[in-house]
Amino acid sequence: MINAAIVGLGRWGRNHVNAAAGSSRIRYARAVTRNPAAAQDFAARHNLALTTSFADVLADPAIDAVVLATPHSQHVDEVVAAARAGKAVWCEKPLALTRAEAVRAVEACHAAGVTLASGYNRRFFSSMRELARVVKSSTLGDILHIEGHFSNEYSIHVIGGGWRDDPDESPALGMTGCGLHVLDALISLAGPIRQLDAKAFVHKPVPDPRDAVVVLAQFASGATGTMATVRASAPFWRVHVFGTNGAAEARDEDTLRVALIGKPPREETFARVDSLRAACEAFAEAVEHGTPFVMTPAELVDVTAAFEAVIASLASGAPVTVPD
Repeated sequence: MINAAIVGLGRWGRNHVNAAAGSSRIRYARAVTRNPAAAQDFAARHNLALTTSFADVLADPAIDAVVLATPHSQHVDEVVAAARAGKAVWCEKPLALTRAEAVRAVEACHAAGVTLASGYNRRFFSSMRELARVVKSSTLGDILHIEGHFSNEYSIHVIGGGWRDDPDESPALGMTGCGLHVLDALISLAGPIRQLDAKAFVHKPVPDPRDAVVVLAQFASGATGTMATVRASAPFWRVHVFGTNGAAEARDEDTLRVALIGKPPREETFARVDSLRAACEAFAEAVEHGTPFVMTPAELVDVTAAFEAVIASLASGAPVTVPD
């Protein structure tokens, strides 16, 4: 069991605390918030000691890890400060907007010998875990192409406003929220991206969230990929991998369809899990026992580098080479 502090008690920070309730791996003991009065009832229900000082939490020897649910413009400086204080760090996505800043965060944690994880909890979907197993087993042969799509209605009906509607905080429109999960999924399955071409279709000026972003990618392996995200539609998740022996498609949280050449397709539905709880418990396992976290530091850098290229491609209207 590790003791953690949540930094930021907005919607997602509270989701973290709720997801960990009753866990035998991670316990939230403290919370950093700019408005303690608004968080008092929530803190009382979860036995959280409130503070407005991040430095106060970093100086607390009883805290093993900090979970950053703060604006991404603060992330890297907060990660570096936590690492220097000897605290493991879970940082919500995006870790940074540039590869250089992601490297700074990763190197600070490596130098301090502390775990760094990030909030790509879709990796813990039952469908995605099974898809990753199928790809790793080489059942599909050499990977030729991969497609991904994630959309939801949250921007209009659940979480309108805030950083998602701020062009400075969300320079890639829906890619900064939903789309990053798909970008991570593609890289986790097919490796680093070396070139991409991103296009955005905005139906009304910001802050209206009705936009779509599409990306065409070329991986270092030679495989190709496409991905899309729509910020104001029905919830939808799909990742489809095509190989020389067949294809496998993860649909939503729990379904996998595998179609191998010469064999009838098979579809299986798996038990759903609380993906945020599973991710946080895997982080706690890494902190307490040194178990490798599912997302490596190199992948964190690769995802950020690709995201930086998406931002540049959207701005220029042209393909961009991903820095390595």
